[in-house]
Amino acid sequence: MTQIKDVIHQLEKLAPPSYQESYDNAGLLVGSPITLVTGVLFSLDTTEEVVQEAIEKNCNLIVAHHPIVFKGLKRLNGSNYVERTVIKAIKNDIAIYAIHTNLDHVIDGVNWKIAEKLGLSNVKVLAPKKQLLTKLTFFAPIENTQTILDHMFAAGAGEIGQYKNCSFRTEGTGTFQPGQSANPAVGIKGKNEEVLENRIEVMFPAYMQSAILKIMKDNHPYEEVAYYLQNLENENQEVGAGAIGDLSQAMEPESFLQFLKNQMQTPLVKHTVPLNKKIQKVAVCGGAGSFLLSDAIRAKADVFVTADYKYHEFFDADNSIMICDIGHFESEVFTKDLLYNYLSGIFSNFALCLSDVNTNPVRYFV
Repeated sequence: MTQIKDVIHQLEKLAPPSYQESYDNAGLLVGSPITLVTGVLFSLDTTEEVVQEAIEKNCNLIVAHHPIVFKGLKRLNGSNYVERTVIKAIKNDIAIYAIHTNLDHVIDGVNWKIAEKLGLSNVKVLAPKKQLLTKLTFFAPIENTQTILDHMFAAGAGEIGQYKNCSFRTEGTGTFQPGQSANPAVGIKGKNEEVLENRIEVMFPAYMQSAILKIMKDNHPYEEVAYYLQNLENENQEVGAGAIGDLSQAMEPESFLQFLKNQMQTPLVKHTVPLNKKIQKVAVCGGAGSFLLSDAIRAKADVFVTADYKYHEFFDADNSIMICDIGHFESEVFTKDLLYNYLSGIFSNFALCLSDVNTNPVRYFV
């Protein structure tokens, strides 16, 4: 039987919680992780109507992009929609899990879904994040090196972009003297020893540190393993904000605007004055993305597709790029399809349902 924690484990393999922004509140917001799953409902937001839909569809877990609890709740008396939604979920044993900015920041996440809808190729992270990688340096006997590395590689260490099993090693002589209380795999207590060893270096995402260290130690012949860790300033090319890619064919601005409107199923597109050139390179960011404008310009994007642009921020295009605001809901609503498709390939013993509730609080009079 599948528990909620099993579903969470798979979601967090896709989007590790450590990748969320400091202000965010992703994770299991309501419910117990050991509850057995009867069904999962995917939605952009969690509202009272979505909770009711979950009840009617016998889904006791809602997986939403936006956290219903974003700031600390001081009381639960039903005075606003957040409190009413949480109360309704608790009364009906409905768990709520949010997968927010951590899903914004990963390959195959929110921005990759937008890129897919627009048919972009050569998609890359627009603004890669720094300080998310750790380098481990350790020492091991030459004859044990490959076995140790194989186990570490299987756990996800040594992956750099499209390359895996990446490491560096140099051969040298290790010296040590086992103490009287030691239980050495090599050498004799109280005697100086020399062993041909490899100095091995391997990188991995920082959040994997505990798991990788355990694997190294579990597969290492030494009682005490010599190693050290370094936090790297390197940009992680697979984690960051926004995405950028290329249209299969360059399009005139007016044609692109119609294409964008159709593909993202939005009733309107707010945009700056089109530039006097065709559009080929497209930068995207689900939700409020104005903070990425300079990155889009620096990457030589012809257009930046995002949402929640304020009036004065449109001036920042400064004839360098065309900004297209398609609306917050419209830029992220397909996230529920992304999550549905992802978990459909993993679980088949309970129902997975897409929410039919339109949670967009904005209405358009066109």
